[in-house]
Formats: sequence, structure tokens, C-alpha cells
Amino acid sequence: MTSPAFSSFAAPTYPLPFEDALAHLRDSAILEFRKGQIVYSADRPSESIYLVTAGKVKLSWMAEGGREVVLEILGPQELFGESAFLKLPRRSEQATALEAARLRVWPLSAIEDLVTKQPLFALALLQILAQRAVDLARSIESFSFDNIERRLARALIRFSERLGTPDTDGSLRMMPLTHDLLSRHVGTSRELVTLYMNRFRTQGYLRYSRRGIALYRDALAAHIAGTSRSAAVGSPEGKATA
Repeated sequence: MTSPAFSSFAAPTYPLPFEDALAHLRDSAILEFRKGQIVYSADRPSESIYLVTAGKVKLSWMAEGGREVVLEILGPQELFGESAFLKLPRRSEQATALEAARLRVWPLSAIEDLVTKQPLFALALLQILAQRAVDLARSIESFSFDNIERRLARALIRFSERLGTPDTDGSLRMMPLTHDLLSRHVGTSRELVTLYMNRFRTQGYLRYSRRGIALYRDALAAHIAGTSRSAAVGSPEGKATA
């Protein structure tokens, strides 16, 4: 198995010296989930560690009132479910198959046993959790300083780097992401996501349809690098979030 992917706002330009967690894991049971099926939820929290072997999984945080905040989208070779280590009877995290998915599953007891016996595996898990903490800090930074346009652009760039496939025209092709899902990830309305997705398409930074998204990552990154970090006066989101 190869090392799990790690998310970031910008792809690193050098190899990261992470310990390979998957190299220490034995084969285990494989579960299949249909699109939209819940892997675990607040009422039925995770008691295992999962590895995506095929498909995509959405990680969400269920806020008060039942509102969903999309935290991450995971693809093949990525581990998740580490909230099981907390052993709380109720947690706010939810995992849902975003498309038909196959997951390899290890019970928490097996992972805890491996941690005590193989220090390098414990180090690998710490590195994964530390990287996710860095990603969370970057997300908080973006929510604090970026306007909606920049937040959406950063999200698209991250997803394309982690989930996209290079095409001959220089774009990165990825699965279709609904405007509703993107709005729940960047913290705005579906209407504003649609406004900026249409703007990005008109400006030539991406193409999208029900079949998927083709993103010209470098061009979009250059565009947001040249925009102001503060919300523009009179921008659509300024009125929406006031």
C-alpha cells in the first residue's frame, strides 16, 4: 500500500517525510457502501478506523439544529474514523459515502494493540493527526480573513490537488461537487457558490457539469493570489453575511 494522502491549501513542492501508516496495517474486512449511505453518525459513532479503497467519503460536523458542515472529502488511500479514540457515547462527526465506496475496516481494539506494539505505526498516526490539525488551522485562517470568492477558490484547489486527475489540457479533473455541498464546506449559501462558480467558468478557470469539474489550478491560484484578502465593499457576500 502507498502512503495516505494529506490535504493542504497548496501542494508541497518536496516529498514529505511521513512514516507510512498503511505499511503497518494488516489486511482486514472490506465493507461496501452505496452512495448516500452513512458509515457512522452522532447517534452511531465510529468504533473503528477506516481506509478508503475505492470511491469517496464525506466527513461532516453536525451542528445544533441539524445543520451540516462539510469538513473534508476523502479518496482512496486515506484513513479516517480517528474520533473512535475518544470513546464518547455521542460525537458530532458523521461520515457518508459521497459515491459508491469500498472501505477497509479495523476495530479500534486492533489499532490500539498495534500502537502499543509498533512505535513507528504510532508515529504515523500522530503525523496524520498533526497534519489534519494544520489543515484545520488553515481553514480557520481562511474563514477569518478570506472573502467567499477566495474561500471557494481555495477549496476547489485543495480538492483538485487531492482528488483530481491530470488531463492533457493542463486541467485537473475531479468528480462533480454540488453547489450545495461546496456551500456547506465554505460556509455560505448555495446561491453565492453558484454565482462564483459561474464567474470562474466565464473567466476560464474551470469547466463543470453533472459529469465533473475540470479545474485549471495554477490559473485560479494566480487569480486569488492577486485578490484582496479582505471582503470587497459592496460584494454579494458582504450583504449576505452582514
